[in-house]
Amino acid sequence: MPSPRPLRALPLVELGGLLLVALLCLVFQLRLPGRLPSDADERAVAEVLARDARPGDGVLLFPWWTERARLFVPPTLPVYGWLDSDKADLSAHPRLWVLGQPELPRSDAKAFDAAFLPGRKALGPETRKGPLSLRLYENGRYRPRHWVASESTSRARVYLEQPDGTHVDCPFDGRVHRCPGPPHLYVAPEWHEILYEPRHCLWMHAPGGPQRLVAEFDGVPAGMGLRLEGGIIFEFAHPKDPRLSTSHLGVEDAVSGERLLDVPIPPGREGVQKAEVVLPPGPPRTVKVFVQADNAESRQVCLDVMALEPAVGVRP
Repeated sequence: MPSPRPLRALPLVELGGLLLVALLCLVFQLRLPGRLPSDADERAVAEVLARDARPGDGVLLFPWWTERARLFVPPTLPVYGWLDSDKADLSAHPRLWVLGQPELPRSDAKAFDAAFLPGRKALGPETRKGPLSLRLYENGRYRPRHWVASESTSRARVYLEQPDGTHVDCPFDGRVHRCPGPPHLYVAPEWHEILYEPRHCLWMHAPGGPQRLVAEFDGVPAGMGLRLEGGIIFEFAHPKDPRLSTSHLGVEDAVSGERLLDVPIPPGREGVQKAEVVLPPGPPRTVKVFVQADNAESRQVCLDVMALEPAVGVRP
């Protein structure tokens, strides 16, 4: 039988624990303002970016959730920050500015460097404005874009294609290529999120059944890396319901019918899926970008196709 003395002391122990937690919380709150940037700090960083940034630069936030900085960064500079964005190639940018708040709780600078630094080189010393840090890097993962589908939508030919090759056109209304049938059947560049990552991509929802939604593009340069990136948006990728079906994303040569790229996305596969092939030299090609899913329910696809400089060491 437990002694009554420890039982009487138990409420005092609990009270002491609560007081300790309250004290630690108070200390944290009192110290926090000194770790947060003021408007003047943010404006000082914005002045550096406005003065020294070049067209084509990008800004990466560290930690990724320090979203307030977006209010002050010059609007000409794209800002990136999402869960695991420190691992992203951000290959559209030859230079990257890392805008950090390294003194914030849970800011793991070593983990950030391990993910971000491979293939990149600092181009100057770090600038400090209050608790903010700013440093410019050369992006060794940069790959110039020579053609991007989402930037060429107005010139595309879009249609619903049956397995026998017959098709129904989806006319362009000045903003989107709208297909007959349900309102979600259209092709247009939009912003969507794929596993937390915001992407400007082509909305291409599969029509369902064996037919495909096709966007046909002329003038795709040869001798480049042809890359397909896409995925299921928002929370629709996660379910593995047996009623759902695989979404097929692909690219074909419109003249020969050769399958150039194929990306299947089965139910439950999250994130951006990628495939790339190096096109041999020659005249510009016409390609067909397509999506198909037997059951289009919860298969909301956003994708893009681009012609990039071949990766280092890769030749056509």
